[in-house]
Amino acid sequence: MDKNISFMGANLVAQQLDWNMTEGWNQGDTAANDWYRPIETFEERFGVFVQSVAEAGFANVDVWHPQLNYEWATDEHIAAAQRVLQKHQVNVASYGSDFGDTVEKFHRANAIAKALGTNILGGQTPLLFSNRASVIAILKEFGNVLALENLNEKTAAELLEQIGSGHDGVLGATVDTGWFGTQGFDAARAIRELGSNVIYVHLKDVRAVGAHDTCAYGDGIVPIDECVRAIREIGYDKPISIEHEPERYNPFPEVLRSRGRLVELLAEAEPSIA
Repeated sequence: MDKNISFMGANLVAQQLDWNMTEGWNQGDTAANDWYRPIETFEERFGVFVQSVAEAGFANVDVWHPQLNYEWATDEHIAAAQRVLQKHQVNVASYGSDFGDTVEKFHRANAIAKALGTNILGGQTPLLFSNRASVIAILKEFGNVLALENLNEKTAAELLEQIGSGHDGVLGATVDTGWFGTQGFDAARAIRELGSNVIYVHLKDVRAVGAHDTCAYGDGIVPIDECVRAIREIGYDKPISIEHEPERYNPFPEVLRSRGRLVELLAEAEPSIA
């Protein structure tokens, strides 16, 4: 297992739909929430998910919020998730979500992340723009960091503006290379411009500008090799999340192919990264 690589839970967005997601992202999100929510079956179902990640050779996983949603997760759910992760010896690299629009929801999301053993919240929250002071205070309370993920942002500068200053290091960026590719912005350039603000990386390829059709590394338009070189240059030393969320098929074979390429690229990097 490679400690520097993580499996993104959202890769399985279409799994509960038999790999046939016909109505967009929210359809998969809803199906996953419905699948994992019942406490009677949660430990078994979460266990199948984590076991599949471990059997594929990943030491790290990014838990996608429908798999343990802060809006429905009880202490019993959390304890079960902890047992599963311990059993399979898989670490949680980040907790990924839209973290809600209220102080209460954001506080609970931070508690979930902490319980999972990670301090990285990778995603977004509108609360940052309506109540920035509370976001910063809650992050400090839990010792967490909010790594803002680019989605509709067309440049690194837009993400830097959202991060701003005066946050004592609890705000930063989750670089999603695929979304920068979708927006037609050079993802490697974004990594370099964000520099020390990069807290986490979702390394993703997409087939074309203008559409978010993900694919295996090398099958799309994102300069994956150059992105890894940029990651090396800025001194990033956390796991790199392999993200690939096809709507009509199981992504595991292509994720494994991408991992093989990423291992090759990391082997060329400095010891601190490779």
